[in-house]
Amino acid sequence: MINGQIRDREVRLIGENGEQLGIMSSKEAMRLAQEAELDLVKVAPKAQPPVCKIIDYGKYRYELARKEKEAKKKQKTVEIKEVRLSPNIDTNDLNTKVNNARKFVSKGNKVKVTLRFRGREMAHVQQSKHILDDFALKLADIATVEKQPKLEGRNMSMVLTEKR
Repeated sequence: MINGQIRDREVRLIGENGEQLGIMSSKEAMRLAQEAELDLVKVAPKAQPPVCKIIDYGKYRYELARKEKEAKKKQKTVEIKEVRLSPNIDTNDLNTKVNNARKFVSKGNKVKVTLRFRGREMAHVQQSKHILDDFALKLADIATVEKQPKLEGRNMSMVLTEKR
C-alpha cells in the first residue's frame, strides 16, 4: 500500500535515510512524505502499529525486481535425462550407456534408466532386473538410487541422482 491507500490511524514511521521517526498519525506521515517529495509505503502491514517508510516507490519496486532476478539467476533447474536399455544388451553397449549416464549425473541432472521389453521379452522380466542393478552398481561411486526399479507396463525403470 502506498500514499492514500494507507487507512490506519497510527503508523510507525521510518525516514528516507532509515532513521526512526516514531509513532504518528498517518496524515502526519503523509505530510512528511509530501514535503520530502517521496512516497509513503507500508512495509510491514502486520506489525502493531503498521510500519511505513518514506521512499521513492518507483526505485523501491525496481530494487525488488532486481533482487528477484538475481535470485532466479542463482537457481539451478534439475532435468531428468533418460537412458534406454533392452534386456539383451551387450556389455560394451551397457558400458557406453553407463558413461552417458555418468556425464548426466556429474552435470547435476537426474537419470531415468528405462529397460524396455518387446514381444516375448515380457516372459523374462524378473531375469532382466539384474541389468538395472548392475547399472546402479557401476554408478554407485557418484550416484544413488532415488526410485527403485519398478515395472510399469512394458518398461522397468529406476531413477538415479547425484550423491550429496
